[in-house]
Amino acid sequence: MDVRGDMVRQLRTERGWTQQQLAEIADLSLRTVQRVENQNVASNESVSSLAAVLELPREKILAPVISSEQISRAQRQVAWLLPTATFVGAIVGSAGTFLLMNWLGGY
Repeated sequence: MDVRGDMVRQLRTERGWTQQQLAEIADLSLRTVQRVENQNVASNESVSSLAAVLELPREKILAPVISSEQISRAQRQVAWLLPTATFVGAIVGSAGTFLLMNWLGGY
């Protein structure tokens, strides 16, 4: 499962625990805690153990799942950006060239 390793690390350090201490308290291996914090992955059982020890709902540790609908919506929202930026860049570049040429020509 994808988890929020950054949150686990933050909560662990706020409590002043080492990775080894968290592993012992949660009855996990040190390698599991390292994997959670560094690679953001954990088994269902590890998530349950960490949630219990850190006194959080499991959902807080799990990484948010992004649906294909949310991805499509974001792609549609950004789709206009590239052509618009290209157009604006062309206008600004042309205006800049025009002004520079007139400035240099008038020198």
